[in-house]
Amino acid sequence: MNRRSALLTVLLVAVVGGPAAAANLQPTDDPAASPVWQKVRASLFEGRSIAPAPADMLKLEAPARAIDAAVVPVAIRTKFPQTPGAHVSKLYLIIDANPSPISGIFSFTPDSGRAEIETRVRIDAYSHVRAIAELSDGRLFGVTRFVKASGGCSAAPGSDAKAALATLGQMRFRIEGDVKGGSPVLAQLMIDHPNHSGLAMDQYTRQFTPAHYVRKIDVSYAGKPVFSADVDFSMSENPNFRFWFQPQGSGELRATVVDSNELRFVAAQALRDSPK
Repeated sequence: MNRRSALLTVLLVAVVGGPAAAANLQPTDDPAASPVWQKVRASLFEGRSIAPAPADMLKLEAPARAIDAAVVPVAIRTKFPQTPGAHVSKLYLIIDANPSPISGIFSFTPDSGRAEIETRVRIDAYSHVRAIAELSDGRLFGVTRFVKASGGCSAAPGSDAKAALATLGQMRFRIEGDVKGGSPVLAQLMIDHPNHSGLAMDQYTRQFTPAHYVRKIDVSYAGKPVFSADVDFSMSENPNFRFWFQPQGSGELRATVVDSNELRFVAAQALRDSPK
């Protein structure tokens, strides 16, 4: 069992009250008081200080009240320059009230251009949602938002099971703007995958659909790492990620995805450098 799996087991067993207790939280509660957060913080950061993030450095975007708890838009944005000397190396997304609170660990390089991520998540109960930025020099900065949502992790799938299986693992990129060497480019990776949480009941069989979700993503450009993610079933059905990369000329944008059943999917798109 790896460190992440061991931590999740401890959290699921040890936290008294679980999501039901978290639902009673109010936005005015001290974010540091969450017992889940205390355990996650101790395991991931081992007592290291997490400074409140300046508003012009780290921003977490999430709705105060979700329209659909199974598809909650979340964006983590940073204004820290991505240079070889100093850059954001990781962004952590923590959702206290989820059965698996460590929802995503996103890694970046100077070739990322900007250390930002947009995605859609499931939220199981009223919860503090946290973004922690880890800089290349080891400093940590954090920001928290309170989101009112309920039942996202146990919600029924939005698509037919057979149709979802037929397109399992299909991926595509969307590039926004021209590819110009030295300028960050915004890209979107769309993955066809049911991302079953294991907590949703099939209304016909009355059995729980086994967990099956995307767990690892690696993206490169011209053979250089750009962005990677360790995620779990907190990501919504058909995971979708918007990220930046900084090309240095023409190359191939490539994504490799591995799911919890060890299925591996690959997508690639050749891009040509546009004249300046």
